[in-house]
Amino acid sequence: MSNQIEDKKNQNIVDNKELSLWEALIPVIVLMILLAYNIFFKDGIWLGDYSNQLILIIGGVTAAIVGFLNKTQLRVMIKEIWENLKSVFIPILILFLVGALAGTWLVSGIIPAMVYYGLQVLNPAIFLPASIIIAAIISIATGSSWTTSATVGIALIGIGQALGIDTGMIAGAVISGAYFGDKMSPLSDTTNLAPAMAGTDLFTHIKYMFLTTGPTILITLAVFVIISLNIDTSGTADITELLTVIDSTFNISPYLFIVPGIVIALIVAKTKPLIALALGVLLAAGFALYFQPEILERISNSGIQSLATAIWTDVAIETPNETLNELFSSGGMIGMMWTILLICCAMIFGGVMDGIGALSRITKALLSVADTIFGLFASTVVSCLGLNIIASDQYLALVIPGKMFKQAYEDKGLAPENLSRTLEDSGTVTSVLIPWNTCGAYQSQVLNVSVADYFVYAIFNWLSPFMTLIFAAFRIKIRLLRDAKS
Repeated sequence: MSNQIEDKKNQNIVDNKELSLWEALIPVIVLMILLAYNIFFKDGIWLGDYSNQLILIIGGVTAAIVGFLNKTQLRVMIKEIWENLKSVFIPILILFLVGALAGTWLVSGIIPAMVYYGLQVLNPAIFLPASIIIAAIISIATGSSWTTSATVGIALIGIGQALGIDTGMIAGAVISGAYFGDKMSPLSDTTNLAPAMAGTDLFTHIKYMFLTTGPTILITLAVFVIISLNIDTSGTADITELLTVIDSTFNISPYLFIVPGIVIALIVAKTKPLIALALGVLLAAGFALYFQPEILERISNSGIQSLATAIWTDVAIETPNETLNELFSSGGMIGMMWTILLICCAMIFGGVMDGIGALSRITKALLSVADTIFGLFASTVVSCLGLNIIASDQYLALVIPGKMFKQAYEDKGLAPENLSRTLEDSGTVTSVLIPWNTCGAYQSQVLNVSVADYFVYAIFNWLSPFMTLIFAAFRIKIRLLRDAKS
């Protein structure tokens, strides 16, 4: 992970002095208008389900035209696109493995077992706050919100769905807990990247970040407790029926938890996610052959062919219960293609924007109006949010403002942990709120809940930048350089 952090830290940011602010904003304006038109007026009219991908490409072409008019060479834009695409190569492989994992964990009975036992332990009164806590613990242990969603997140969605709880609420709770844990974990890549960009050390950053993160997660928990006390659920009375259907369809056993236990243990032991997830697929395939031969026979005459189907393409396990039928289905690797194409198109747009110098120009404009300490914090927040929207990547939302604002914080006499905390409070956590951002696309696909459905309930994520601005406005725990050195 240290090599990846160093690569991102040293990432070049293209500066183009010939580009005006308005020219830099033209592709952004085009992108926002087309996305708004597509969402609010003509949903899916262009290329069906691939409308957002096409819009991102149109935005990239617009940015390229602006670049050509300002004498930016094509090779520069292509180089930045290539750098962006290289940066998401591993996440794309992870997405493929998550698709395979979902398929094998379904046909092996792992996901049904999680739902089966979870229904007996979790009830609507405590489910949502419990989901936050469970996701936070797993994310702290693994250092990855992505891994958390791909394992316990999927299970919690299934359990909550069976209990009759809105999937947007469940996804919001899982994402809130997962990103809290991701931020507070020393194993997290973004938690290492932010202090590296700001010039402080990891544990000073984590300790200082908890000052804003702690109150935010407590408020999130309180809100979900209130929601839990006031929601009407339809699944409680049907739990016995659901348990009977699951038990009669699958061979349910506690031994099935060995596979997710091994995967989580490997990631906690700092095993590379690709290796841990691949092993999770292979182990689940073996467990499917041993525990669920009848399920495999229902998919195909050959057990190996059934496993190949579950790994690669759609698979659905039919039961007498309609709720479970919706839950016990998976798209495999092919099901991840929409998200992968969205990520690639977003990287093309972000690469062209960086190649023509637009990202640097927009960030510098924000920096120019940061006359006060609060203005500096606010400019950092806006810059991180804007880059999550424009560049579609949380790493760029940390790297570019980190480089651009580092000297400004020093000039104001502010300790570097102020910058690292603000980068995480506004860059890391808000990435999941943007549908075409790599994080938003991933979480939406893995949890099978649209960003629009979970946005409001991802309370921790949208509240975090407000919390950091409140601390800045009232000068709460704003550490000065002279205090840091003493």
